[in-house]
This record gives sequence, structure tokens and C-alpha cells, in this order.
Amino acid sequence: MDTTWKLSWQRARNHEGFTRGARAFVALAAVLACGWWAGWQAELMPVLLGVIASALTETDDSWRGRLRAQCLALACFGLLAWAVWATVSWPWVLMGVMAVSAFAITMLGALSERYRAIAFGSLILFIYAGLSAHSSRAGAGEAIPRMLAGAAWYGGVSVLWHAVMPRAPVRYRLAKLYALLGEYLRLKALLLEPVRDVDLEQRRMALALHNGRVVDALNAAKESLISRMGRGTPPPWLQTAMHQYLAAQDVHERVSSSHEHYDLLAQSFFHSDVLYRCQRVLTLLGEQALKLSGAIAAQSVPQHWGVTARAIEDMQAAVAHLQAQAQSSGAVPAPAQARALRSLRALGDNLTALAGVFAGALALPAQGHEGVLDHALFDREPRSLGDAWGRVRAHWQLQSPWLRHSLRLSLSLVAGFAIMQATADPHGYWILLTIVFVSQPQYAATQTRLMQRAKGTAMGLALGWALIQLFPGALVQAALLVLGGAVFFGARHSRYTLATAAVTTLLLLSFHQMGATQGVISARLLETVVGCAIAAVASWLVLPSWQSRHWPRLAAQALQTQAIYLREILAQYQSGKCDHLAYRLARRNAHNADAALSNSYSAMLKEPARVRRQAEVAAHFLCLSHTQLNYLSALGAQRGGAAAQPMDEATRALAQTLLVSLQQLALELERAQQQQPSSGRRRSRRTHSAPAVAQVLREWGTVPAAPSAHSLMAAQLQLVGKVFPQIQAQARRWGEP
Repeated sequence: MDTTWKLSWQRARNHEGFTRGARAFVALAAVLACGWWAGWQAELMPVLLGVIASALTETDDSWRGRLRAQCLALACFGLLAWAVWATVSWPWVLMGVMAVSAFAITMLGALSERYRAIAFGSLILFIYAGLSAHSSRAGAGEAIPRMLAGAAWYGGVSVLWHAVMPRAPVRYRLAKLYALLGEYLRLKALLLEPVRDVDLEQRRMALALHNGRVVDALNAAKESLISRMGRGTPPPWLQTAMHQYLAAQDVHERVSSSHEHYDLLAQSFFHSDVLYRCQRVLTLLGEQALKLSGAIAAQSVPQHWGVTARAIEDMQAAVAHLQAQAQSSGAVPAPAQARALRSLRALGDNLTALAGVFAGALALPAQGHEGVLDHALFDREPRSLGDAWGRVRAHWQLQSPWLRHSLRLSLSLVAGFAIMQATADPHGYWILLTIVFVSQPQYAATQTRLMQRAKGTAMGLALGWALIQLFPGALVQAALLVLGGAVFFGARHSRYTLATAAVTTLLLLSFHQMGATQGVISARLLETVVGCAIAAVASWLVLPSWQSRHWPRLAAQALQTQAIYLREILAQYQSGKCDHLAYRLARRNAHNADAALSNSYSAMLKEPARVRRQAEVAAHFLCLSHTQLNYLSALGAQRGGAAAQPMDEATRALAQTLLVSLQQLALELERAQQQQPSSGRRRSRRTHSAPAVAQVLREWGTVPAAPSAHSLMAAQLQLVGKVFPQIQAQARRWGEP
């Protein structure tokens, strides 16, 4: 019982939501305790709002990175607070300043997640300052310093927390990554089920969509590691975490590999149990991934009983038996049967190697091999002011979703401010807060967020009213206020409805502490509805970023990154296997582009029917593109293995032809994106890639049957060659009316 409690506590303290909530709890409790001790209860509201705004700027970072981000956030806070103080006596001037500020700092968020958080928190503090100033410069002069003090206080707590406990966020992200890999393995196992009339297309789509979540988790883990990498030798715990991340990358490449079309495998081995054995190994490896996830979170050692090892032995024995049967029969096997048997051997070897990666994932490799590994990671943060300006300037075009979002948010805030002034509502700033919280770059995300916001506000108002009636004591209400803040920040990224309910309860209790509850509940509910309505109308009518506009660009990016990935794989076959940064970056970019495609399709399904008429084409393209990436991943997974053979001239020519084909189709899609008018009308005339693309692909079947042309590499390239014409057909269907 004691051990179970310790493991549960270990998992909890490494959970990101728990640590965020704990930091908020400490900061808010200290503020309230000081206020009660000094008798400043009436002055606490601006300080609490400053704490909340500062906490909204927080991202996963080292203490040094958090200190730099906090200094930048305080600079933005001070600048915007001064703008409120200078213009609060002239409401319409304040509205113009707010609109310009919202546009500028939202565009700043195009740099990275860190700057998006700073921009969001700065805009929230701008509105809080206007709310607390009560339309007078004197009120602003009293409230703004307290807000900045609260923001600085939380910043100090956050920096100290990250300095004392730097490991928890890294462990949380790695644990989440391995849990998602476990689910990916389970979904991949479903494809190996040799059953008739199985909807493989639906299972492939589920796998492609989940792959987007795995890639997002890989990127989050990488950013968490990069933020803690200093100039010197990393500490042992960080080296271990780096090894676990690189092992997860290797697992992802191997598990996303496909060595043959699953229909052919099911037909060829329908009367054998070998595919069930492969499926069982994949399922057991998925369970191992979940055990590794729990072990990383709880800092424990996973328990293994040898089941996976025995399952792999049985699988290899079944494959060897089929090979022996084919050799003893004396008859020449049909080409399809020989190809299926070759792919089955590759599948078995890949699963065996995958189990080996899992076996060594938790601990660092032996000292003798450590120096061979390249642990470098590519940092995507801007490296200089020039680099940052170049990234922002790249979004200065109307086709950019980020520019559209910035303009949409600014116009929405202007509409909300106008309603606030027209109704002379003293709580009208809640309309603006609602708009900022629910407005997202994507239409689908905005609709989801505003529904969560409305539900959470109603729940929070009901809960707050009930708590005020049940616990009239000021001290108990202060404790509940602190608890509400902790729940808000702990659940903000995972359960937004609960987080909204918590922060609504917090604000209601705060107003009750100040003796200003008259009309607060009805005003909060009404203004939430008004803010949600403005955000909903704006996402529909004001420069909407429909996914169909961006699909050609995302599809071109997917094909282009796959071509670069293939080029790196070919280089590895010539120079030998080496997981250096260039190779890992090419692999990661290919999977990032695939994830962007799947995330775009998910968002497209939630958009109005009139703007997603070609969702079926997008679905087919996504499945085919993901399948093609799986075939390329199999090439990458077998680098340096015994089955990898040197390329002869014919195989090299095939590979180069495929590279050219991918790049030309990507160029065709990019041209389609550029020729698409901003009004959203599709092209009336299609562009075609060079005639050499289709012509050379038809010549795949006329390649001389040299011995190495039957190698696994040539087989994988042929699989890619069979998928590519289908991808090309779907890409050209996109522009058809």
C-alpha cells in the first residue's frame, strides 16, 4: 500500500498539470496571506490579476529561459500598462491602442510557442488593466503597479521553481510520448489482422491521425530537452532523457514502417498464423511502451516476464517454417508469393530490432558506444533579431493564417469594445476577455473553445454562488479562491471547461471578498455569451482560414520533405548507417509535414460543409501520403542491416527518378497554391508536372532484373513507385470543380 502511494505521488508530481497548479497555488496563497496579514484585502484584486496574467505567459523552459521570457513579458506588460494609463480617459483612443496592440503582439506569436504565450498574457493584462482602472487615470495609476507587482511575483516563483525542479516537465513529456507510441503500436497491430472484409482504409486513417499526435509529442519532448541543454556536458539525468528521446525517435521510425501492402500479406498468408504472431508481438511491444511511460513518470523500473521475448521467438520460428516450406517444395514460387515472403522476413527483423530498442531505452548505452552517438538537436527558436523579423515578415501576406488571425482578433476586440461603450457596462471588459480566450487561428478550434468557455462559465457561476452560500466565512472563501486558481492553471491545457469553471469561481469569490457581487453573476453570463457570439461570427465572416485554402501548400510540403528524407536515406546506404543531425532532421521534417496534413484534415472535418467539398480527396491524399512515408520509413529502419544491399545502377536510377517525381509534384502543388485567388475560387485550369514524371514511372516495370534489384531497397522503392501515381491523381483532382 505504501509503495502504491509513493508511485502515485511520484507520477502526480511529474505531471505537468499538477506542477502548473502547484505553482499557482503557492503564488496565490502567498499573495492572499500577505494581504490578510497587512490588512490589504481590498487591494488584492489587481495583484491577483497580475499573477494570473504572468502565469498565462509560462511555457516549459529552463530557469534561464524562463528568466529571459519573464523579463520580456514584464517589458511587454509595462509598455501595454503605460498605454492603458495614457489613454484610459479617452475610450475611443484606448480602443485604437488596443486594436493595434492586439495585432502587433499576436503577430509576435508567429515566432514560437514561447512568444505566443507572452503575447497572450500581455493582451490579457492589457484588458485587466482597463478593467481595474475604472475609466480613470487615477484608478489606472493605483491598479497598474499592483498588477505589475503580482506579475513579477509569479515570475520569481516560476523561475525559482524551474531552477529547483527542472526534471519534472522533461519526464512528463517523455512519459506522454511513450504512452502515445504505445497507442500507435496498438493501432498498427490492427492492420496486420488477416481477416476478410476489414476496412483497412479506415484503420489507415486512424493511424495517420494518431501519428499527428505522436509527432506533436516528439516535438514537445525535443523542445523540453533543448531548453535545458547548456554549453557544457549535460548532467547524467539529462543525458538519460536525451537517450530516451532518441530511442523514441528510433521506435517511431520502425513502427511507422511498412514493408508491403497489407492486403497482399493477408492473401499470401491467409492459411498461416504468422500474421497473428506478428500482430501479437506488436501488441506486446505497445504494452511495453506503456510500461516504459509509467516507469519514466514514476522513476521506477518496469517489470517484464519474458512474454515478449517468447512471442518474438515464436514469430521468427513461424517465418523460418514458411521459408523452409517454400524451399523444400522445389517449385519456383510466384512473384507475388516471393515478394510477400521477403517482406515478411523484413517485418520480422524490424519487430525484433524494435524490441531491442525498447530493451535499452531506459538506460544510457555502454560507455564505449556513447561517443559514437550524435546527440545534437535542431533548435527552431529565432537566433537573432534579424531572424525573428524575417519570420514575422514571412507572414505579411493575406494568405497567412497568422496574419488573418491577428486581423480577425483585432476587429473582434473593436466590436466588443464598441458594444461595451454603447451599453456603458462597468463589467464590459469581460466581453473582451472572452474574445481573447476563445479566438483561435482555426475555425474549428474557435468553435470548440467557445462552447467550452460557455459551459465552463455557467458551471463556475453556479459553483461560485453555491460556495458563497455554503461558506460565508472570508477565510474559507480565500482558501477556495486559491484552490480555484490552482485548478485553473492545472487544467487549462487539458480540460478547458473545468479550467473555465475554476477561474469563474475564483473571480466570483474575489468580487465577493471586495463586497461587489451585485449583478456580477448575470453580467458575467451575459457578457460571456456576447463575447462568444462575436468570436463565432468573426471566425465565420472575417478572413476565415478555411483548411481547403492551405491544403495544396501542406500537401506540397509533405512531398518535398519526403523527397529530402529519401535523399538522406540514399546517402546512408552509400556511406553507412549514422543517426546524425542531418538525417534525424530530414526524418523529423517529413513526419512534421505529415502531422500538419493530418491535423489540417481533422480541422477540415469540423468546418462548414460548403467549404470542405473536397474533403474526400483530402482524405485519400492523406492516407496515400502517409502510406508512402511508411514505405520510406521502412527504408530508413533497415539502414545498415544485413538485408540492406549496395545499390546498383538500376536501383540508383529508380531512386533518383522518384526523387525528381516527388519534387515536381510538390512544385505543381505550390504553383496551384500561388495561382489560387484570395477569394477562394479554385483554378479553372490545371497545371501539369513535366511529362517525364509519368513516363519514367511507367518504366519501373522494364528495369533489368539484376540480382540487387530484388533487394529490400528495390522492393521498397517499387512500393513507393506504385503509390506515387495514386498520390499524383488525387493531387490533380483537388483543383477540379
